[in-house]
Amino acid sequence: MIVIDNKLCDRCGCCVAVCEADCITVYEALIEIDADKCTGCKKCVWICPKDALVYKDKDVLD
Repeated sequence: MIVIDNKLCDRCGCCVAVCEADCITVYEALIEIDADKCTGCKKCVWICPKDALVYKDKDVLD
């Protein structure tokens, strides 16, 4: 599961560009990930220049 820190995110769209599942939506003030469509490939996490996206195991969520 990908967790977003919308305070760090500057909505640059890098994550959207690499998302093959087309599950990321960028809004004016935040981004959202459709967990049902997300494949967990982590490409969005690796590409994010602000480290605003983090992969968390569903069983180990804070």
